[in-house]
Amino acid sequence: MSSQLNNRDRNSARRIAIFNSVGDVVTRWDLDVEAATLEQRASLTMPSVVQYAWAHPSGRYLYVATTDSERGSMTITGSNHQLVALKVDEERGLALHGEAQPLRQRPVHNSVDHTGRYALTCYTAPSHVTVHPILKDGTLGAEIAQQNDLGLGHFCHQILPTPSNDSVVMAFRGHNPSPAKPDGDPGVLKVLDFADGQLTSRQNVTAFGREGYGYGPRHIAYHPNQRWVYVVVELQNQLHMHLLEDDRLSPDPLFMTSLTQEPVVPGIVQVGGAVHVHPRGHVVYASNRISAKTHPIGAFPYEVGDNSIAVYAIDQKTGEPRAIQFADPHGFHVRCFTIDPSGTLLIAATLTAMSVGEGDAQEVTPAGLCLFRIEEDGRLTFLRRYNVDLPPGVQQMWVRAVELADEH
Repeated sequence: MSSQLNNRDRNSARRIAIFNSVGDVVTRWDLDVEAATLEQRASLTMPSVVQYAWAHPSGRYLYVATTDSERGSMTITGSNHQLVALKVDEERGLALHGEAQPLRQRPVHNSVDHTGRYALTCYTAPSHVTVHPILKDGTLGAEIAQQNDLGLGHFCHQILPTPSNDSVVMAFRGHNPSPAKPDGDPGVLKVLDFADGQLTSRQNVTAFGREGYGYGPRHIAYHPNQRWVYVVVELQNQLHMHLLEDDRLSPDPLFMTSLTQEPVVPGIVQVGGAVHVHPRGHVVYASNRISAKTHPIGAFPYEVGDNSIAVYAIDQKTGEPRAIQFADPHGFHVRCFTIDPSGTLLIAATLTAMSVGEGDAQEVTPAGLCLFRIEEDGRLTFLRRYNVDLPPGVQQMWVRAVELADEH
């Protein structure tokens, strides 16, 4: 009983914020973990539409990747692509911090190394990667020119430092076959050594010996205290587990399972999304999405397909993930979700509004931030949704929980 009280006291003393993006606006919410409520604190308009963001390890700064590129473009479009540093504090809530750094094309994902000295950004079409120094005051420096040919793959979708911080893993999603490209484009997980801001190719993982064809990894997540790496294979709707040893991934997954509860419905664009491991390491979560652009005239008409957050119990001896729940996200298309650092709540950002039915029988569920209690076994219990108003054509692209720095 006393340990439960101590845990409760520690959680209540933690200062946790939730950040989300709607179009070009980043908003900070303060999270009351015990009450499972959000209070909106501040919003800030970015130079262009937010794609992703990552917090500094100190909890004092946020690094936001923005673009005015046409959504889904396979070439470089637009001219306003930037990496922006924000300061998080009690006085203003959220403020620009130093000069934004220009990027050459649409960024899709970014992260910060574990030392807080470098900001890493990756790009889709063509695949590309940049490294920016983070100065002692948290501002961004000019891009560090890379000295090596990195041999990047097709349609990069994530860059993430390994737990050792000596390497990074990049996920290249590739493309499924199409009339224009009957073989599609191969996917790959690429491990690169990382030191002093420089990247060097180390390992390519294509799985199953097909040189990456029919393999579409999107995002990875590391187990907090084991050498297990969980991979959402977006285009094949699978969850894989690899072993990470000496910063090298096992060539093939040790375990693989379906992301969806039922077989994929023919003709429906069904794809995997984000993946996160609980801080305790006993479960892993992944989102299932029906892929679609926001309809400028209103909510997306949802009929069939797996629109869920899948919950997998992790075998603590082997790392094998086993499905125990497919939770209703209480909204449509969870591109991003986050777990608060105490491991008590999961917060899902639904991309757009959803309509079910027709005419007078139509029901519309707005976009929102959906809060779930994480039960002892990792299953999710829906608590509430904070509705998010979206202008026509605008999406809620990103959400992240951040433990804030102690002000004292």
